Amino acid sequence: MRLKRDSVQNSDNETTGSSVKSVDSYGVFGTGCSDCSDCEGGEDRKRIYKYDKLTTRSTSCTSFHSTADHEAYPLLMAANLTSTYKTISSSSDTLGPADLSGSDILATYKRTMEKNVKSEKNKQSSLVTIFSIWNTIMGSSLLTMAWGVERAGLPCALFLLAFMAALCLYTAYILLRVNVHHGGDSCEVPALCRSLLGTGAAGLAHAFSLLVLLGANIVYWLLITNFLYHTVNYFMDVNTSNSTVYNASLLCPKHDPLITPADQPIVDPSPYWGLHTTVPFYVAIIVFPLLCFKNVSFFTKFNSLGTLSVFYLLLFVMVKGWTWGINMGEVEVTERKGGSDAAVLSGMLALSFYIHNIIITIMGNNARQDKNGRDLTVAFLLVTVTYTLVGAIFYICFPLSKSCIEDNILNNFEMHDVMTAIARALLLFQVITVYPLVAFMLRGEAAQLCRAPAPLVNAVAVALCVLVACLCPDIGTIIRYTGAVSGLVHVFALPALLQMQSLRLRGKLTWWKALFYALIIVFGTVNLVMQFFIA
Repeated sequence: MRLKRDSVQNSDNETTGSSVKSVDSYGVFGTGCSDCSDCEGGEDRKRIYKYDKLTTRSTSCTSFHSTADHEAYPLLMAANLTSTYKTISSSSDTLGPADLSGSDILATYKRTMEKNVKSEKNKQSSLVTIFSIWNTIMGSSLLTMAWGVERAGLPCALFLLAFMAALCLYTAYILLRVNVHHGGDSCEVPALCRSLLGTGAAGLAHAFSLLVLLGANIVYWLLITNFLYHTVNYFMDVNTSNSTVYNASLLCPKHDPLITPADQPIVDPSPYWGLHTTVPFYVAIIVFPLLCFKNVSFFTKFNSLGTLSVFYLLLFVMVKGWTWGINMGEVEVTERKGGSDAAVLSGMLALSFYIHNIIITIMGNNARQDKNGRDLTVAFLLVTVTYTLVGAIFYICFPLSKSCIEDNILNNFEMHDVMTAIARALLLFQVITVYPLVAFMLRGEAAQLCRAPAPLVNAVAVALCVLVACLCPDIGTIIRYTGAVSGLVHVFALPALLQMQSLRLRGKLTWWKALFYALIIVFGTVNLVMQFFIA
């Protein structure tokens, strides 16, 4: 869940007659993280600058206007005339429109056009946008996908992957369309909620964004703990695993009662080095100083490691699958096939496809705004293919009982397996550099929601992460509950409610459309409720 918030978008109301943009259109008074963004005042601006009537009109103006009546505004009454005039005449209180000096005009034109060129350079191609979305969505869910496939059963899992991808794609696209009609240059989901649904909906959006980021913090902490523990053991050559070893590199740590005694204890190599006792505290010593950095831009330099990690995991799974071959012979009695356990995967996928709180910002950087729908679809297709490859190939080729598959597939491999050791070392460094960025976003959401001071947020987050790592270190469980809860709000409810309100304001809401969007909210609710009925 590598989240990104950056760049400034160009206004959709720009016309060929306006060659000089106002200072306000460049986001000087608002940012992408601000609720007081253009989407709340965009309609008011349009009404203020709407051309009603001119009492006097020159011949030249009349002739020009007759050739440009297709524009939204006449040239001399363009939406940015007032702001541009204020910018030019700010150096003198007595300078009027008829007395503008050539130097003032040239200086203002140069200044504003430089900003325009700079803004255009920040735009990115469709290919970059697609891989940006793919890289942002891909996260820790990749390690748990095979476990989710095992819980749901292969046929049901393939259906859920396609269905959840299509549904999450549609709700993300809804947010883009609502932003086109009611948003602005630097609008985000909380601001859209405040504008269309009220202050309470905006607070709800912030609260559940906070929940997603807190869940991500906990999952990353568990991964850092796991990778650190096994990497140190690998280099220290300590044989800590007393799980049943079936071949040179595969383990079944669940202690299946059909294979090994269920009461066999797991012994740590030392009372000072335990995966669920002392290592989470060692991680706190390493990570907490990184949270005190006021400027976290240094950690963004390692963002490319995320793409490298994804490609390595794909290679890892394909190599292991090629080595094992297909192992889909006898269906075991203990193997789960669909039923209520399918909700395990649907809850995970609600978080695995989650990008809705920042999709407007990412797509706003696309140079081809008319291709946003196509680029978003291609990105979600790539994500779906990646999840399917990792989950299905590992499940189909895994040579032991399918119930042995762990919620972190690296736990199924013996410590001295070289490819696994490389994966753990690579992911350890990547997650340590990503964690401060996620914590930074967590502090930002907490500040907007309840104005909590940064040191307090850091302390609470670290204490909660250590507590969960010691008492409930189940990554899959945390991902599915976080996904189901936050998905209900950000993935299903808010996009559907925003779209219904948008259609109502535009006079296009029909009963069958309202029923369709209500069913999306119902599905999200059922997905959450089902998480509590899973053994």
